[in-house]
Amino acid sequence: MTQKIRVGIIGCGGISWGHCERLLATGKAEIVAGTEPIPSHFDRIKHFMNEGAPCFATHQEMLADMELDAAVISSPHDVHYEQILACMEKDLHILCEKPMVCTVDHAKDVCARVNASDKVFAVSYQRHYESQFRYIKDAIAKGDIGKVQFVSALQAQDWYESQKGLWRQEMARSCGGQLNDSGSHLVDIVLWITGLSAKSVFSKVEFFDREVDINSSTTIEFDNGALGSLSIIGRTPMSFNEDISIMGSEGSFLMRPGHPLRHWDSKGKEFTIGTREMPKHSNPDEAFINAIFDGIPVLTPAECGLRVIELTENIWKSGETGQLVKIS
Repeated sequence: MTQKIRVGIIGCGGISWGHCERLLATGKAEIVAGTEPIPSHFDRIKHFMNEGAPCFATHQEMLADMELDAAVISSPHDVHYEQILACMEKDLHILCEKPMVCTVDHAKDVCARVNASDKVFAVSYQRHYESQFRYIKDAIAKGDIGKVQFVSALQAQDWYESQKGLWRQEMARSCGGQLNDSGSHLVDIVLWITGLSAKSVFSKVEFFDREVDINSSTTIEFDNGALGSLSIIGRTPMSFNEDISIMGSEGSFLMRPGHPLRHWDSKGKEFTIGTREMPKHSNPDEAFINAIFDGIPVLTPAECGLRVIELTENIWKSGETGQLVKIS
């Protein structure tokens, strides 16, 4: 392939700005159209687009009128599934923001359709392309810390106040709260770097005065017998904080914001992992375009979206019932 990938942007809100910037940075893509019901949102990214590129009110209009090779879906959560299917019907490559979809049934359907297609599909979980997370995943897969025995993951931000009155706190559009929004990244990366699946969960969920979950705390038993603690906190004065600890039978990792990655070996010796020792940093947009051009597999396939919503649904279920939930 020698010509540039013609990309249409579905949803021109805040997150689309970064997608446009990263797509153009590849030198292999051009943004030829967008869809956005609020015209002022389109104005934010218009300078990234080809001169005269149109903005449509709906994705149906754009898909009917434009010749596209690919689409980036960065719309509210509730319409992702509908828009994914519409883009698949047009035989497009697709990069979809998180959460991929909002139910396990929809996720399974998307995975089946992707597996039957020759088009690239990726979920925009950027941590898969960040050096520290790739280093940890590779080390765990090689057995550098032995058997994973315990995982602790905490995310905290002022989501309660910052999203007040916005669609992310409307159940009909977000399909869930902090757990299904920023928390989706933490759920995903814990599953991805460890390679584990949850066997059971016990959760407590706090809504405060909102219709979606704000705080949640979950105890997890993984399929290898490891235990885990997953806390997604949306009501705190912190702007953002994320801590991850992984304890293995022969070593451990600690990730703390603003600090280098810390690694202990089986003898208790501590190492600080520098950037030169880590895999190259990338991003979902660059990987998406390279997959189209060069056939390099993406690190964020549809199965990641399925694994995340499966665990998320069971956390909600446990929080609602107050019972331990076993995951088949």
